[in-house]
Amino acid sequence: MSAAAIWALIRKDARLYFANRLFALVTILGLVAYTVIYFLLPSTIDETLPIGLIIPDLPPAMAEILNDEAVVITQFASIEELRAAVAAGEVTVGFAFPPDLYDQLRQGARPTVELLLAPTVTPDVVGVYEAAARELSFSLIGQELPVMINEVIFGPDLAGAQIAPRQRMLPLFAVLVLMVECLGLASLMAAEVEQGTIRALLVTPLTMRGLFVAKSLFGSLFAFVQAALLLAITGGLVKAPLLNLTALLIGSVLMTGAAFLIAALGRDLMSVMGWGMLALLIMALPTLTILTPGLAAAWVQFIPTHYLVDTIYRSLNFNAGWSEVGANLLPLAGSALLLLGLGMGILQRRFV
Repeated sequence: MSAAAIWALIRKDARLYFANRLFALVTILGLVAYTVIYFLLPSTIDETLPIGLIIPDLPPAMAEILNDEAVVITQFASIEELRAAVAAGEVTVGFAFPPDLYDQLRQGARPTVELLLAPTVTPDVVGVYEAAARELSFSLIGQELPVMINEVIFGPDLAGAQIAPRQRMLPLFAVLVLMVECLGLASLMAAEVEQGTIRALLVTPLTMRGLFVAKSLFGSLFAFVQAALLLAITGGLVKAPLLNLTALLIGSVLMTGAAFLIAALGRDLMSVMGWGMLALLIMALPTLTILTPGLAAAWVQFIPTHYLVDTIYRSLNFNAGWSEVGANLLPLAGSALLLLGLGMGILQRRFV
């Protein structure tokens, strides 16, 4: 099939896409909204340190020491409540003294103080919190206590500086742009199937392979340009531009493959929308590891978008390069080709 015919099909798809007022409006407003929200989000972080305490008795002298504008102290009744607060990010660090602390000391035992750290705590400051736990122990009775510090870090231990909210959300916005275009392309193909447009095209010298090539190029490039434009406007291409653009391009192919599969599974426009929303919800799950690191689980790695989100997030916020996150591109590309081939295969069977 000639390049001119493929270009003609791409232009046709572009006209049909923007002829749908809903997706045209969502595409334009979505890109503008993500950009505006990014610049409205705080560019700095809160420098206060929320600390959780489980302590038998808080002496007045210790209360005065902890009375600092940069430190917010919250006392918890049980270790379960403190662990939940640290895992949820409500407090950055927790010190849990055993309730029978004084009894253990009188018996000559070495009580264990649990040091609970949020996943955002960097390794270089862990020693500071350990020293703080020993200082708290010293303040209880006026001398150093023979305690053992049991360090527990919730979630992945990510090295690097604290991340501003806008930088944490930027990879999510880029993935959302790709997912919206996935739903738009699936709806476009479903409408063409329902209206008989594709069957009419296949009566011409146009081949099924040429049709799929044209739609793959249109869907991938259309989504890629929007996501790349978003990163360019927000400064996301300043760091490792080639790595981020490569990840976005493969991610665009992945979403195009998902669009083919959704269009193949749906029998009409409404069913396509239903399958599409389900697919988008699943694809969006890895973004939870960005917003709430404590919720990260190993099974998230089985969702292909995990590798896209992880690559962009670590590249933008932790200066990760090809050696650190380049390996993500292989499973991302494999998933993209698998979805693309599977969607094309199922869709082709409907016309054979």
